[in-house]
Amino acid sequence: MNVAFLASEVFPYAKTGGLADVAGALPRFLARAGASVRIYMPFYREVREKGLPVRRMFGSEGFELGGRPAPFSALEHQADGVDVMFIDRPDLFDRAHLYGTPDGDDPDNGERFAFFARASLETMRSLDAPPDIIHGHDWQAGMAFAYLRFALSGDAFFAGTRSLFTIHNLAYQGLFDKGILGRIGLPGSLFAADGLEFYGRVSYLKAGILYADAVSTVSPTYSREIQTPEFGFGLDGLLRTRSSDLYGILNGVDYLEWNPVTDRLIPARFGPRDLSGKRACRAELLREFGLPDSPGAPVVGLVTRLAGQKGLDIVCEALEGILALGVRIVILGAGERAVEEFLREARSRHPDGLGLKIAFDERTAHLIYAGSDIFLVPSRYEPCGLTQMYALKYGAVPVVRATGGLDDTIVDLDPATGKGNGFKFSAPTAAGLLGGLRRAMEVYGRKDAWRALIRNAMASDFSWNRSAASYIDLYRKLLKTPHP
Repeated sequence: MNVAFLASEVFPYAKTGGLADVAGALPRFLARAGASVRIYMPFYREVREKGLPVRRMFGSEGFELGGRPAPFSALEHQADGVDVMFIDRPDLFDRAHLYGTPDGDDPDNGERFAFFARASLETMRSLDAPPDIIHGHDWQAGMAFAYLRFALSGDAFFAGTRSLFTIHNLAYQGLFDKGILGRIGLPGSLFAADGLEFYGRVSYLKAGILYADAVSTVSPTYSREIQTPEFGFGLDGLLRTRSSDLYGILNGVDYLEWNPVTDRLIPARFGPRDLSGKRACRAELLREFGLPDSPGAPVVGLVTRLAGQKGLDIVCEALEGILALGVRIVILGAGERAVEEFLREARSRHPDGLGLKIAFDERTAHLIYAGSDIFLVPSRYEPCGLTQMYALKYGAVPVVRATGGLDDTIVDLDPATGKGNGFKFSAPTAAGLLGGLRRAMEVYGRKDAWRALIRNAMASDFSWNRSAASYIDLYRKLLKTPHP
């Protein structure tokens, strides 16, 4: 089975969030399950600067898009049994960032990622064998399915190909002006309610939902939530029409990358039988963030985008109450300017209680998972979430809002039976968050109960093997199904 994987970011080549982790790990596990996988992604500046061994596989000088020349090259890199095909066009991708700056998205993102989608398809056509499955991720890959439906519908090369579009976050829809269709070589007639029009704009995400043979999300609960007005961001009606072709497959964790027994990014390794290394990581975490140690004060960690979707407005509202509980709280992330400024000011007022690093940093993230006692994930909505799964493996007990994949992966502790791996709260409010933390702290004060809870957490298994098997089953189902 040949699978073409389209993603705008892939770890370890380029990353801004969880999509990169998924796009980096899932293909390797698909390959181990017997699939032949080729990843397509842009050749960003940060990829170029890594100096990877690549070879030029395809170059198109005569290719046009929207009536304008669109030359590009496809560069191949091989790693861990997976081929990675970088789409190289410097004027679109040789930039200091992937999508934009804190001041806003790049104004030509519509052209950039439509080009990425079409150039990926053109590269596929240059190869000997067509893909059995084209699997695209999020709005940046959405136009690939529109091109397959309208620009390449009569192309015999793709006659046997089936397609899957995965939504990682419905809130990010790739919205552009009406004129984008002409600029990217698609008919203007698609600007219609039953086409790509969405409240007066063109939606790249809608292209994936409409034109892929099937749609998936990254957790079972989220696949149901997005069919409701509360979580559907205006697309719930369309998603309900596709409910028979909509699947929820939980993301997984690569335990070769995320495992405290083998992790080379943390100062001391540990496992569920010997937690002395975790205590050493906790001490190092507090030192790095300049916080005093106190054995009775749990360390609460957050590794997150500093955004409202992630519940950081709730954290800001509840911060005084959190610190009043006597905890040390450490936060790593970057995002909305207002949240960053609030937290910087709060750090200056609470130097002994709040540690803050405005950045995306892999080493510090690993240290927070390893050194935290409690891990907080207060998302207003969460398609899947990976941080709570990482935290479980490192014995940082999650306190999460019961939504999406957080609800699927965290089992609320039952004090009577001792079953559970964390704590959940329902209301996306400061009071709800504080209630969840208080429950965790009550158990933290009982050493035997807390150690048992840590063992439950670290025993949780969310390996990619299970998720990859579910995707293989879905691919096979699609290959048995004729085009709609």
